[in-house]
Amino acid sequence: MTVKPDWLRVKAPQWERVGAVKEVLRDLNLNTVCEEASCPNIGECFNNGTATFLIMGPACTRACPYCDIDFEKKPVALDPTEPLRLAEAVRRMKLNHVVITSVNRDDLPDGGASQFVQCIEETRKLSPGTTIEVLIPDLCANWDALETILSANPEVMNHNTETVPRLYKRTRPQGDYGRSLELIRRSKEIAPWIYTKTGIMVGLSETDEEMRQVIRDLRAVDCDILTIGQYLQPTQKHLGVKDFVAPEQFDAWREYGESIGFLQVVASPLTRSSYHAEQVRMLMERYPRQNPNLKSSETLSAPPTSNAAATN
Repeated sequence: MTVKPDWLRVKAPQWERVGAVKEVLRDLNLNTVCEEASCPNIGECFNNGTATFLIMGPACTRACPYCDIDFEKKPVALDPTEPLRLAEAVRRMKLNHVVITSVNRDDLPDGGASQFVQCIEETRKLSPGTTIEVLIPDLCANWDALETILSANPEVMNHNTETVPRLYKRTRPQGDYGRSLELIRRSKEIAPWIYTKTGIMVGLSETDEEMRQVIRDLRAVDCDILTIGQYLQPTQKHLGVKDFVAPEQFDAWREYGESIGFLQVVASPLTRSSYHAEQVRMLMERYPRQNPNLKSSETLSAPPTSNAAATN
């Protein structure tokens, strides 16, 4: 593998705190994308008592060459106890904001939408003050399934765009750039009070103009929040890194995104789609939104932050 530059170094975690988080996850038999996808921020997030929960996994029905999640295992039937176990973990970890993501489950008629809904509902029962972010797959363009997830009213709907259109065939062969944009557009159309979010990884030979075009495309479908981070090759068998992007370039993309109307752009070499996701609570306080289907006292703006949030 190519030698990483200094700006990609991460601090060694305090393993006592990491162990405490792992103990909760093992006790409740839960998966995290932190572990399954070999995230470089796992030490920091676990040390802060946080994690991004991975449901319906860990086996994925797609084989994206950049991703370290296993696609060779056969997907298993959904576990009806998983939503309650996840909610219990949120309660034990006293999370203010939780991110719930999943593997792709193209084998399921609804892509796993019903499991997302159950996880949201059980979390709300045990931790009513916790704001919820879902990081969902493209659901094979099953827009009824998307509407099902949004009907549970997560505060944030996150779906990763991942890369520029030119690189989709090599990087995300079973995905479709237009489909991802359409998912974000429809989410805002169906539930305009829910914050929409997406993430892009760089370092795969994309150009500055290609990135700026993607940023413009995302604003054109009214995406609210954007994350941009450096792709890192998990193992030798995965897609190789073409470029290590300098921090100054991330700053330039952040400034450009903010200048064309994104509410929040988080961009740095170590940024991941749900890294420091608790920052969205501050965004919700600054730009509160009201679901017209709720009572006037039930807003989607977050309560004051006091503990760590589930991030990775």
